[in-house]
Amino acid sequence: MPGEFIDTNVVVYSLSKDQHKQHKALALLANKPVMSVQVLSETANVMRRKLGFDIAAIRAVINRINQECSLLQPITVTTLNLALDIAERYSFSHYDSLIIAAALQAGCTTLYSEDMQHGQIIEERIRIINPFL
Repeated sequence: MPGEFIDTNVVVYSLSKDQHKQHKALALLANKPVMSVQVLSETANVMRRKLGFDIAAIRAVINRINQECSLLQPITVTTLNLALDIAERYSFSHYDSLIIAAALQAGCTTLYSEDMQHGQIIEERIRIINPFL
């Protein structure tokens, strides 16, 4: 659904054995969310290093997820500069700031993430929601 951005942890939970989290993650993915190339890259890394998937399986999952997105937001120098501003203002990590910056650039109003403060509003434009609470 346009306006909703998902963080890497949501995508990873779609592959989880935790049925509660997997069900929530799959429901969010079914809504055709927005995500960034960074989310796909981080997902591939987790699949390879932590979950033990081979490259062919990773590629298949990444390509499927890409097809299910309403928008795949690129990471540009403008995104990076916005992320640096967000990190400075809100004290988020660099990579969380890149996620937030990409979501803002895509015009999203909701960012689903387990790793950030539930209910926090960034730049008066986007609310962070932990879908697993």
